[in-house]
Amino acid sequence: MAFAVSIASLLQADLVEDAAYREDGLCVVGIFGKSSMQPGPPKEALINSLADKHIFSLFGGPEDGSEADCGSRIQALYSQESRVLYLLLSSVCDSRQLLRACESLSAGTGHSDAHEFWKGLERQHCLHLLYLFSVCHVLLLVHPNQTFDVTYDRLFRALDALRQKSLPLIRAAIKDCPVSKEWKVNCRPCPPRLLFVFLMNGVLKVSANGSESGGNPDKPKKHSPRRRLQHALEDQIYRIFRKSRVLTNQSSNCLFTVPANQAFVYVLPGPEEDPVSALLGHLRSYCSLREQDANTAISGPRRYQQMRRSARQPPWSGDSGGLSVGGQPVDCSLKEFLWQHVELVLTKKGFDDSVGRNPQPSHFELPTYSKWLQVASRLHQVIISNTEEELAELSVKVQSQLKVLESFLDADAKFSENRCQKALPLAHSAYQSSLPHNYTTTVHKNQLAQALRVYSQHARGVAFQRYALQLHEDCYKFWSNGHQLCEERSLTDQHCVHKFHLLPQPGEKPEMDRNPPILNHNSRGRSTSSCNCGRKQAPREDPFDIQAANYDFYQMLEEKCCGKLERIEFPVFQPSTPDPAPACNQAPRPPSEASGPGEAERMKEPSTAQSHTPGDNTSLSLALSLGQSTDSLGPYADGDGSEAQVQHKRPSLVDRQPSTVEYLPGMLHSGCPKGLLPKFSSWSLVKLGPAKSYNCHSGLEQPGFLPGSSFLLPWDLLIRSRPEEEAGLVEPLDGSASSWPAPNKALVGKRASTGGLGRSRRRDDVVRVFVGFEYEDSRGRRFLSSGPDKIVKVLGPGGAKEPATRVLNTDMPLYVPSPAPGRGLKPHLAQLARLFIVVPDAPLEITLNPQVQPGPPPCPVFHPEQTDVVLPPDGLWVLRFPYSYVTERGPCYPPKENQPLTNYKVLRGILRATTATPPPQ
Repeated sequence: MAFAVSIASLLQADLVEDAAYREDGLCVVGIFGKSSMQPGPPKEALINSLADKHIFSLFGGPEDGSEADCGSRIQALYSQESRVLYLLLSSVCDSRQLLRACESLSAGTGHSDAHEFWKGLERQHCLHLLYLFSVCHVLLLVHPNQTFDVTYDRLFRALDALRQKSLPLIRAAIKDCPVSKEWKVNCRPCPPRLLFVFLMNGVLKVSANGSESGGNPDKPKKHSPRRRLQHALEDQIYRIFRKSRVLTNQSSNCLFTVPANQAFVYVLPGPEEDPVSALLGHLRSYCSLREQDANTAISGPRRYQQMRRSARQPPWSGDSGGLSVGGQPVDCSLKEFLWQHVELVLTKKGFDDSVGRNPQPSHFELPTYSKWLQVASRLHQVIISNTEEELAELSVKVQSQLKVLESFLDADAKFSENRCQKALPLAHSAYQSSLPHNYTTTVHKNQLAQALRVYSQHARGVAFQRYALQLHEDCYKFWSNGHQLCEERSLTDQHCVHKFHLLPQPGEKPEMDRNPPILNHNSRGRSTSSCNCGRKQAPREDPFDIQAANYDFYQMLEEKCCGKLERIEFPVFQPSTPDPAPACNQAPRPPSEASGPGEAERMKEPSTAQSHTPGDNTSLSLALSLGQSTDSLGPYADGDGSEAQVQHKRPSLVDRQPSTVEYLPGMLHSGCPKGLLPKFSSWSLVKLGPAKSYNCHSGLEQPGFLPGSSFLLPWDLLIRSRPEEEAGLVEPLDGSASSWPAPNKALVGKRASTGGLGRSRRRDDVVRVFVGFEYEDSRGRRFLSSGPDKIVKVLGPGGAKEPATRVLNTDMPLYVPSPAPGRGLKPHLAQLARLFIVVPDAPLEITLNPQVQPGPPPCPVFHPEQTDVVLPPDGLWVLRFPYSYVTERGPCYPPKENQPLTNYKVLRGILRATTATPPPQ
């Protein structure tokens, strides 16, 4: 074979040997080591020198697919005439492979990933070395300088441990090979002999004037400086390996052996500083040898012929031979150094490297090429590649034994492991410091961040990220193992105090003993609220769902108080199937359309129109359910009479008929799709009694009101009698200055005027409506408001004197500070709970249209399921607002301490008064 091939190609090729060499033994020489970036002979040049052929290019040939790989690879060169097989290992220890490995790393690779990448290459290098130590007779370690690298001691101890762990697996792989029993037991032909080749750099120089001999050039030297260096290196290497127990007395138990009576270190001289002068010198010596060759017989001494052969070799061949000068012994060449060990193998003498009092002979076998090929192929399948199915399991087991290398090779990772393991208990203590028994996700994240800070102060190295993830997992396990607080928040923005639990299913009882327990949410928050009409108060739990907040509590009090009162029912969902489903994929309207003051006019639709009396409400809902035309709804179909001009246009089916299959899961607001209704109403409109049931001198006689704050505000409306030609006209009283004057001023002016129609043709009258915005705090303290920042305060008889125009013409706040603060520093807020309206028995229509915006934009505007409700005359009506406001995206929480209360408001225009046509006289 005149060229080098990969070991895989060699094992797969059918090499036909000559019949003369077929039965001869084969010596396998493995070459491994390191190379530097400095100019010097690489390992490939050594094979060129040993084989006397230019096999490898010294300047790097074209990189094929295998050479472009940065991993380890073995190249083979078989010299059939000399019966020597050379195996050359190239790994990341070589400068070319190292450069490719650095190029393969991306720029964003982290420290731990890069460390794992390099350690993976080192583990691969160790596997290839194990293969060489299992199939070779002689191993040649090449080092780029003349100093022994002590890291080889750690590497060889790691290889020895890996070999001992893998011996049973290797025995199982070669048990059927045609080799001796000793080979099958020891898994190698013999304990390989390890030789060292050091490349001398330009630092060491030998003077030519004989200063080494004390200034006397005629005094013969026993050894040259290079040989003395070799002897010193041999003593150093042997002492190091004996101290670390890599070499022992019994060679059969060692990973490798070194000869006791032969040289095992060779120092190869470095190149000349001037390459041109070196080439000229070799050319000159070559020409002189040619002249001597013409005059000298060929039958010269063997040493001279060796010199001729060495002279023809390039300067990196390692031969520095020459005749003895001054009686100094001549140094041998690299080939002579290696061949004295190879001849022991080819002559079947073997290596007898055991020392001690009772040295045990080691086994030795010289295989033929075919036998060695079978064993090498099996070992290649198990140790390096696992392409064969029957040996794949053994290969996986060998790969799993690589963990024994970590303690030997990865010293920095071992240090990092120990350091991070010591930092973990400190981080755990930092996490668990000052922790309640149950806590929320926010507390968990804050404590975890503190634990990571403590961990980062102490942990170092490549194991930092792995143990940081373990810290994450440990803290999460501690939190989730009985310390996790329920994450549900009530509608008043308070956490549930129970640990993580499940909600009971319908008809299921709570169970504390289960894991996780089955419990209802509870924030331990209690408040006092009044019923729909306000005449009865009761404590209530902090609600966690909209039905408990706006419906269940008031339904419970209705059985004791206001269940029999006259009321106006708001339309709710009427199912037509046994199991209706909540609506999904809702498309909320843009916030800009939900925050304007004219939202009431935009939200008016036929499905939410209201007739004059409560009795008409049923017929209206029935008409909508049947899908009838809006022609039968009269002028109130759209709330402002504009429908009369477009009677020919029929609305769409979605506008006319609410769904009976899907219901609205939350509350009705400006962003809800049309045609959906909730299963229950969060609003309530009841009638306490006739108008005379309210006494303006004593106020509302209900519990919980602060002293002097239960008086409704008067709202005086002007009723003007028209002449007969104006009898059909109506005059809207929408709260402007021209609609109703201030009390006792505009009325006198009208009556005192002398221009226009005389008193004989028209008569003016005034009716009084009473309005009251009631606020209630969490302790049941109630009061009426006379403005956005003022509380009704009546100290004497006569009732409230302030008119209701201020509260009707402005946006009233939804939350105001409670006038009765508690003991704590946190201010209490009172929420708008009810609206009282006293409608007199007069030709007057009061239209109710409440709109609440419980948050800053883009919070939608909430309104009842029916807009523009006309209140019947002669009644004391109470509109109960929702306790909580919830959209499909979640609840609208009450304002925090740093949030302005002006963003939470009830829009103006909640009441609208319209005069009715008087009966003819």
